[in-house]
Amino acid sequence: MPMTDTDQLWLPAAEFCASANITRFAQWLESSGRSPPLADYRSLWQWSVDQPATFWAAIREHYAVAPGQVAETVMTSAAMPGVRWFPGLSLNFAGYLLSQGEAERVAVYHESESEAPGQLTWGELRDQVAALTTWLRHQGIQPGDRVCAYLPTCPEALVAMLATTAIGAIWSCCSPEFGSRSVIERFQQISPRVLIAVGNYRYHGRDQDRSEVLRDIIAGLPALEQVVYLPRLDRAAPQAPASRCTLWPAALGDPAGQWQRFEATPLPFEHPLWILYTSGTTGLPKGIVHGHGGILLEFLKHSWLHDNLGPESIKFFFTSTGWTMFNLLVGGMVTGCAVVLYDGSPFWPDQGVLWDINARYRTTYSGANPAYIQRLINDSYSPRAYHDLSHLRTFSLTGSPATRETFHWLYREVHRDMHVVSMSGGTDVATAFVGGVPVLPVRAGRIQAPCLGVAAAAFDVAGEPLLGEDGELVVTRALPSMPLFLWADDNDERYRSSYFDLYPGIWRQGDQITFYPDMSCVISGRSDATLNRNGIRIGTAEVYHSVAAVEGVLDCLIVNVDIADSTECWMPLFVVLQEGQTVEPGLEALIRQRLREDCSPRHVPDAIVPVAAIPYTLSGKRLEVPVKRLLMGWPLERAVNVGAVANPEALTPFIELARSRAG
Repeated sequence: MPMTDTDQLWLPAAEFCASANITRFAQWLESSGRSPPLADYRSLWQWSVDQPATFWAAIREHYAVAPGQVAETVMTSAAMPGVRWFPGLSLNFAGYLLSQGEAERVAVYHESESEAPGQLTWGELRDQVAALTTWLRHQGIQPGDRVCAYLPTCPEALVAMLATTAIGAIWSCCSPEFGSRSVIERFQQISPRVLIAVGNYRYHGRDQDRSEVLRDIIAGLPALEQVVYLPRLDRAAPQAPASRCTLWPAALGDPAGQWQRFEATPLPFEHPLWILYTSGTTGLPKGIVHGHGGILLEFLKHSWLHDNLGPESIKFFFTSTGWTMFNLLVGGMVTGCAVVLYDGSPFWPDQGVLWDINARYRTTYSGANPAYIQRLINDSYSPRAYHDLSHLRTFSLTGSPATRETFHWLYREVHRDMHVVSMSGGTDVATAFVGGVPVLPVRAGRIQAPCLGVAAAAFDVAGEPLLGEDGELVVTRALPSMPLFLWADDNDERYRSSYFDLYPGIWRQGDQITFYPDMSCVISGRSDATLNRNGIRIGTAEVYHSVAAVEGVLDCLIVNVDIADSTECWMPLFVVLQEGQTVEPGLEALIRQRLREDCSPRHVPDAIVPVAAIPYTLSGKRLEVPVKRLLMGWPLERAVNVGAVANPEALTPFIELARSRAG
């Protein structure tokens, strides 16, 4: 993607660069003798990946993580997977985060379609976390136990996350748009003792009754001992299932003054923090287990140095609790900044709702999925025509590739003097591999650079690095926020096959990327079969389980096709039907309804296409990636090895469809 003179959209002022957190950090490294002279970001990044133990030890020291403790070893090995970080060090992620803000300052602003707007000071947040921690401890919750939630993006989700992890219990959350099957498939694996949940909420002006879904979820979790119910629209507990049920206010009791009696449990650096989920192409969603220390160090690095946050900052990102961006949003609080939480539609009551929030709280950092921006572009909406957004210093884009048009629109219609960030990472590491650097210029359509400590590169199929060509995104050095392990993964077999199958000892993310000589890069899409819908990664197995229950459907295959030079994508579902059956409106509606209820609205395909047969490999696997490549315009010989196809004649309709789309 060649650049033009008009594609440089922002150049940080010299005064801004001089005062940026990343500049001060580099100066501290040099003055303390931890690094050689660092002339620019490239030299700082190169040092951080060449000397990972020194770099991460410097992050720990600079931001006072476990002060007074001695860590004789930073990394037990340079090999992946298997490296252990900071053995012997003890800390607590929640304890560190809660210690940052001044008691009287606002920590959380929150708005919702279901509730009146409100705010929590740091002192109030601490008291509520301490109160819920006390209640959980009284229920016998211990380090290593699992506490799960079925909650929207609300302050109670934040309080519950911090209370759970303050004990050393393991947190896991799904957003209430998820259907019962999707939630059960995730939570049943980890056998939670406590579930914190809502039974209804309001979205896009409509009440969403999830009480029946919640009953199904509770019934599907046999190890569950307690349900904490958060009243929203109903203000009362649901009809109680077998499990004991406590209302949220009762679980908090009287939080006033609880913080004075609170103590977060000291934990080993690699004690499990939370379980996030991402899906492969077969089997149940993978339960990704991250550690307290690794996530804390990563969030400190990302929030201070890449997001340029601090105690005066106010961070907002439009996300659900089912997306790792909720975790990263909360992670900004390690700097002592305030966050804004919004539970509702980005288009209700109109296109301006998120910009109303940005203006009302004078956010300094905001962000959303590029698909949201594209919708505003299509609607010819201009935020600056209605709002003063001069306080915005950073706008972040992630979840799908951001186009040149997206960048140009943000500078034209939001704010001209603003650091626009495009970043790409994953649930796998709860952060970005490549993203924003506040002291570098912004170019339309480009991600600025690999993040500090991230030895990112593009590899060809033979494992050779590429420059200026599309290849597999890989990471050649270990990161502290890489998963400790995958839940119930004997001998790390699934972990290794998920990330180290193609290049032994090298992490493969599954994204296609091009790096350029100036360190910038462009993500062109997913290289595997995972469905990426507006930042939410969906496993194809979830779709297949649901569609298999629809009478008249014998087989199916689904792919998500990224559309070149666009934030849009196309997700068709190909179905094999019983003889005499057609994709008539009733069947199509039934399939869509089943996917929406069993899984989520994001699982609903853009089109349902009948085919005679689904192509399979000789080992019995659906040809998801080859079909996706065909529909993206790859030539047949590059897209698929026909000799490895058990029924090559089944490829014919996909080849014809690809030709018609290209024409």
